[in-house]
Amino acid sequence: MNLIKPSVIAAVIASALPVTAAAADPVTVYGKLNVSVDAFDVDGDSTTGVHSNASRLGVKGAFELGAELEAFYTIEYEVNTSDEDKDNFEARNQFVGLRGVFGEVSLGRNDTMLKKSQGKADLFGDLQGDIKHLFKGENRMEQTVTYLSPSFAGIKFGATYVAEESGSQKNGDDGFSVAALYGDAKLKKSALFASVAYDTDVKGFDSILRATVQGKIGDLKLGAMYQDQEQAGKDSTDGFMVSAGYQLSAVTLKAQYQDMDTKGEAISAGADYKLGKPTKLFAYYTQRDLESANSADDYFGIGLEHKF
Repeated sequence: MNLIKPSVIAAVIASALPVTAAAADPVTVYGKLNVSVDAFDVDGDSTTGVHSNASRLGVKGAFELGAELEAFYTIEYEVNTSDEDKDNFEARNQFVGLRGVFGEVSLGRNDTMLKKSQGKADLFGDLQGDIKHLFKGENRMEQTVTYLSPSFAGIKFGATYVAEESGSQKNGDDGFSVAALYGDAKLKKSALFASVAYDTDVKGFDSILRATVQGKIGDLKLGAMYQDQEQAGKDSTDGFMVSAGYQLSAVTLKAQYQDMDTKGEAISAGADYKLGKPTKLFAYYTQRDLESANSADDYFGIGLEHKF
C-alpha cells in the first residue's frame, strides 16, 4: 500500500491552482466521495458499518507540445473514510504520457487493458457486487507501459506491458495485457460497446480471456461478460456475468448475476436516485454464494455519492 499524508495532497492541489489560473498548464482537480451504511451477514456473523466505496481524489491535465503532440498525466489516490488510520490515502492510477496521431502512450501505475475492457458493464463496481469478487484480472499494476491506438472505424487496440520488477508480478516474468475495443464505453456516442481482452503472465495467472458487450435500447442497458482464467499449476475455469439497468426518470433500477466455475455465484439488485448531476442516493443488495462456504453471504447498503 502506498500511503501519503493529507498535507502532501493538499500541497499538490494548492500548487496546481495558480497554474490553472495562468492557463499555462491547465489542471483539473477531481474526485468523488461514495459512502454507505452497510449491514453484512458473512459466515453467520452479522455486522454493520459505515464504509467508503473507492472514494478518491486526483489531479489530471494535459499540455500541448505542438500541433500534433500533447503531454498528459493523472495522479489519483483512494481516500478511505472508514479507515481508523488518519493517513488513509492509497495509490490508484498515476501515470504520465504522450498522445498524438499515433494514439497515446503512458508510463507509470495504471489499470491493465483487460480491466479497462469491461467498460461500464459491471453495474455494481466498487460495491459488494463488484465482479472482482469472483473474476480475476481487475488489476491496477505498477511499472507499466500502456499503448492505446487511434480509432479505426470505431475500433481501438490497446496493450499494457508490466515489467518483471513489478512487485505485483508473482511469477517474476514480464506480463502483457491486450484488448480490442469497439464503441463508446459510456454508451453516449454509440449504442453498443464490445471488447475482447487477453492477459498473459499478469499477477500470477498464466492467462485470462475476457469478452464483454453492453448495449442501450432506449432507457434500457443490457450487458454480458464471459471469462476464462488459468492460474499457474491449476486447471482453467470459466464464468459469465449478465447485467441490466433501466432508467425511470431520476431513478435507475439495476440487477446483475455472476457465476464462476468452482468459485461460486453472486446476484445483486439495487437502485440509484439522482439528486443532481454530481449527486445520487443509492441502495443495493448482494448475495454471494461461494462453493468453499457453508452458506451464502448477504450484503445490504444505503449510501450517498457526490462527484466533483
